[in-house]
Amino acid sequence: MKQAYLIGGGIASLASAAYLIRDGGLSGSQIRILEETEVLGGSLDGAAHNDKVYVIRGGRMMNFTYGCTYDLFSDIPSLVDPTRTVLAEIQEFNARVKTSARARLVKNGQILDVSHMGFSNKDRLALTRLMLRSERSLGYRSIQDCFEAGFFSSNFWFMWASMFAFEPWHSAVEFKRYLHRFVHEFPRIQTLAGVDRTPYNQYDSMIRPLEVWLQKEGVQFMLGAEVKQLQISETHQKKTVSRLDYVQHGREYTIAIHPEDLVFVTNGSMTAASTLGSMDSPAPTARAEQGGSWALWRKLAHKYPEFGHPEVFSERIEQSKWLSFTLTSQNSQFFDLMEKFSGNKEGTGALVTFVDSPWLMSVVLAHQPHFIGQPDHVKVCWGYGLYPDRPGRFVKKPMSACTGAEMLEEMLGYLPFSEALPEIRANSVCIPCSMPYITSQFLTRTTGDRPAVIPEGSTNLAFIGQFCEIPNDVVFTVEYSVRSAQIAVYDLLKLDKQPVPMYRGERDVKVLWQALKTLLS
Repeated sequence: MKQAYLIGGGIASLASAAYLIRDGGLSGSQIRILEETEVLGGSLDGAAHNDKVYVIRGGRMMNFTYGCTYDLFSDIPSLVDPTRTVLAEIQEFNARVKTSARARLVKNGQILDVSHMGFSNKDRLALTRLMLRSERSLGYRSIQDCFEAGFFSSNFWFMWASMFAFEPWHSAVEFKRYLHRFVHEFPRIQTLAGVDRTPYNQYDSMIRPLEVWLQKEGVQFMLGAEVKQLQISETHQKKTVSRLDYVQHGREYTIAIHPEDLVFVTNGSMTAASTLGSMDSPAPTARAEQGGSWALWRKLAHKYPEFGHPEVFSERIEQSKWLSFTLTSQNSQFFDLMEKFSGNKEGTGALVTFVDSPWLMSVVLAHQPHFIGQPDHVKVCWGYGLYPDRPGRFVKKPMSACTGAEMLEEMLGYLPFSEALPEIRANSVCIPCSMPYITSQFLTRTTGDRPAVIPEGSTNLAFIGQFCEIPNDVVFTVEYSVRSAQIAVYDLLKLDKQPVPMYRGERDVKVLWQALKTLLS
């Protein structure tokens, strides 16, 4: 019987397993997922940490254009109510809790007017030129290579950058793709009304239900198993994986891979080497250890250049790192003050970004409870800063050197109720998280730096996740990982099926007209 080996336990592998069963006709017993850590979910994580203090490294915004993601979860039962699907649960939640930010940008403790984008005519021209240029012509250019300095202080940039985590030195090609992929969001970027959310954090709302479903189908989860090497046989310009070597809990193992078997590799990880701090200590920045997914990709690419160039993404930590923080409060004081200031109930305001923050700090008040089983009196919110090496405005230290207490102090300094800091701090725990590779997939790159999902000549190997190449789609989204899974399954099994068509708003005259009006505002 055909066997499938999925290396990595993130959403790309879990989606691949689901499609192998649903569309490929494999049974769960034919599928093994090898994950180097002791928990599934990859970057879609979230958990209680040290006695009901919660930690989430990040949160993913959804969109109605995520056709592959919504297709996947249209068949997966909800963890809370198994009579409904995860997709139905997401749709019902967003129909009930609607996003409409009233305090999208804040400066000097005041809510800014974001009804206009703040473009100069040169900005408008540069933005239009970028959208019209080919990716090949842009090549290795960065965003800052395409715009004058004033663009990076416009309302548009602050909103776009904080929404998607772009920085000026990131890839112009990736920025261009985002402009095309989300052109329909231009007219409502100031309210984020187009954002879909999951009822809980993505681990509880997406990963856990998918894991439960796969487990019932008989999929084998091999946790603590780090794949060290793949042996590839070459015949007549065809490449076939023939052996898989892995280490699990200190013991070495080898699996013989038959030509009809399938191997899916999640190459690279944006949350590799993440570390946590505490209220009293900063999160250390790990530099040496990149994790098994990076190491395996480097070994494969060293021998086969068509498998990409991982060093393009893994060796510029200064350009890919930033920090997030999770605030757990034992009462609603901070939430009450934020709701009064912003005019948004929890879960409806999306991002609040402090434009006068040297860290470009943002905070999100999610709908509560944000975790299944979270006590009623506990409130959990998440925030992050894009420039962790700059000294703060109120705490004169880089964000990367700050404790959780100092991050809380810095955040409250931008709000008109900073005098409440002592009481809020006494009833809260703020956990910093350092992520050296979090936007490594945004770094400047060129054609060939990311491998195709099915590399040329590959008979049984696919690359999935955030570091494979899918034309026109955008990384740093759940959709990209799930689309890679669909492509990999359908192509390797030679199914008469195509991935869910990608939404192309730039081909819709009405969408373009609305975007143009926003550009001229």
